[in-house]
Amino acid sequence: MAKMNLLQAINNALITVMEQDERVMVFGEDVGHFGGVFRATSHLQEKFGRARCFNTPLTEQGIIGFANGLASQGSVPVAEIQFGDYIFPAFDQIVNETAKFRYRSGGQFDVGTLTIRTPYGGGIAGGLYHSQSPEAFFAHAPGIKIVVPRNPYQAKGLLLASIRDKNPVLFLEPKRLYRASVSDVPEEDYELPLGKADVVQEGSDITLLGWGAQIEILQKAADMAHEDGVSCEIIDLRSILPWDAQTVAESVMKTGRLLINHEAPQTGGFASEIAATIQDKCFLYLESPIARVCGLDTPYPLSHEKEYMPDQFKTYEAIKRTLHY
Repeated sequence: MAKMNLLQAINNALITVMEQDERVMVFGEDVGHFGGVFRATSHLQEKFGRARCFNTPLTEQGIIGFANGLASQGSVPVAEIQFGDYIFPAFDQIVNETAKFRYRSGGQFDVGTLTIRTPYGGGIAGGLYHSQSPEAFFAHAPGIKIVVPRNPYQAKGLLLASIRDKNPVLFLEPKRLYRASVSDVPEEDYELPLGKADVVQEGSDITLLGWGAQIEILQKAADMAHEDGVSCEIIDLRSILPWDAQTVAESVMKTGRLLINHEAPQTGGFASEIAATIQDKCFLYLESPIARVCGLDTPYPLSHEKEYMPDQFKTYEAIKRTLHY
């Protein structure tokens, strides 16, 4: 075991897989000698050379188009988009090429070795162009997996699994957790399953569901509710696509209540898909309407960031409303 923050765990995962597989290449804006804007790729170019870790021009569409070509020819590209907010110029390449490559050929060729890494979310006073959570946009495109870690241990295991998965993966990294804390991470190789939720805490009164940085928020809200005698079950979804509906449904059948928390705006957010599915699977078990605690339907504000965030206080109030329905 070693003490690592989330950035160090990602860097360690990249080193692990690049040492094992010469086909793995890491590239993006400033990822070379600079190590990326957050330093996630620090020292990779020194260790593996400019042919396997290199800078690209400032063109997101070009980065993913290039990555699709590499993956289709047998390489294992790990492409970095500097901020999740800047992924939209590459939207066409991701949803019309990456996600559909295998389907359009009837399985004759694919880009399943591609992994796209990008930091997402707020909490760093980044304003409207450095704080967005775009997961729901891509969840509408069959053919790509979407994975979100919540801590350093999860980050390394899920990233290694993503790079080795036979499908293209969008790996969203919660940037406000990059250097927030350290935890024990195995130095050896390990993987965590994609598409399988993690029950972080068991409880009996209400299920709290989230992913990424919001799991910490759910834990704080659950601790507040515990003072009132409320037993909260906390589930980290970990994978947005595919998502583990069975684990969530089993929890809701036990607790009778569900609260979903995500940082993206509420309208069209992935909480809507979860709520519709769980309502269908668990209708006769529900004791109250499914609650959503999400970001506001507004561009991400700078000066009012704290008001925008679906924090533990908003979540705690929603827990009380749900229990007293």
